[in-house]
Order: sequence, then C-alpha cells, then structure tokens
Amino acid sequence: MTFLGLHFQDLVFYTLAIILLFSGLRVITTRNPVYAALYLVLAFFTAAGIWLLLEAEFLAIALVLVYVGAVMVLFLFVVMMLDINLDRLREGFWKALPIALPVGGLMAIEMVMIVGVRNFGVEALPAPAGHSADYSNTAALGRVLYTDYLLPFELASVVLLVAIVAAIALTLRERRESKSMDPAKQVLVKKADRLRIVKMDAVVEVEESNNSTVQPEGKERK
Repeated sequence: MTFLGLHFQDLVFYTLAIILLFSGLRVITTRNPVYAALYLVLAFFTAAGIWLLLEAEFLAIALVLVYVGAVMVLFLFVVMMLDINLDRLREGFWKALPIALPVGGLMAIEMVMIVGVRNFGVEALPAPAGHSADYSNTAALGRVLYTDYLLPFELASVVLLVAIVAAIALTLRERRESKSMDPAKQVLVKKADRLRIVKMDAVVEVEESNNSTVQPEGKERK
C-alpha cells in the first residue's frame, strides 16, 4: 500500500517525526511552563509510536507508562502548584545569551556529527526482520540487557542510587520550622517526664440567694 510514492509505514514514520520535531521545539520555545510540559507529553507519545514502528513494544509501553503516566504528570502538578513567576525567570536572559549561543551551537554540531547518515542510515541500521507471533520483545531485551550490557546497567543503577540518597539527604536537612519528631526519643520518654501530679485543696461551689461564691472546703465564710 503506497500513498504519494511512499509506503504506509514510511508515511506514518514521517508524520510522527514531524510531530515529534514540532513538539520538541515547542517545549523549549513556549513561555508557559505548563504548556511546555504538555508538549513534552506529546513528544513522549509520538516517540512511543516510533518505537512501535521499530517493533520495540516494551520500550514504547515503558515510555508511556513511566514518563507520561508518572514522571510528566508529577512534573506537571509540581509546576502548577509552585506558581512560578515567569517574569522573574526571564530576568537575565539576554545577559546569558552570548554564552548560551556558542554552547548551544557546539551541542547542535555534536548531535549532527553523531546522529548522521553514517551512524543511523539505512545501511548502518537496516529495517528489523520480521518475527513470529510467539516472539517476545521483553524477553529479547532482557537477554541482551543482562548479558551484553550488564556492566553499564549496573553502573546506571549505582548512579540512580546515589541520586536517590542525595535527594533524601537534601530533603531531610534540619530546619527550624520543621515539626518532625524523632521516634527514638519518643520511645525513651517516661511517665515522669510527661505527667506531673499536683495536690490541691478541693473547691466546692456554694449557691446562695443573691450570688454564688467558690470557697475552699473546710473553711467558713466571714
């Protein structure tokens, strides 16, 4: 099946690629951070469609569930609750432009040198071969990940673990306004530290015709 001289699979790829490029540009050009997060969600969905064309169903589902369903939704709620001052974010933009342009240009040149026809062309990356109905993309990915790329996988796990520990350490720093309690100190508390019994004379209320007074028990009114 062809349309305008293109196969249906090629047409779907070019359509998704155009949407992906557009959403990626809008992520960095839009002024509203909420809109930028929504465009990033669109970019993730479009990338998942491209993964499906490459017969990488597990990666496509993981991209939608993990990034769109968890990370981006959490990021969107955080952006909406922080009430970011956009005018303050734009302050100093033109001052940083002379440094940002060379750095951005260098990064663009590096990406063009890496993501080129020589490394990602048709000859370097041919179309994936067809598989039978009982083929499991998840099993094949796990076999390659835990055999050929076991060391990089373990290094990435260590990096993520260090990042988690650092985030917890930054969050649990002592603050004066914090009202958190130490469970160890709560367990060591005794009754004498929290309860004090004071002996006092009993006080009874005496009703009279005109007024009512409170007198200590055992004393007469003069």
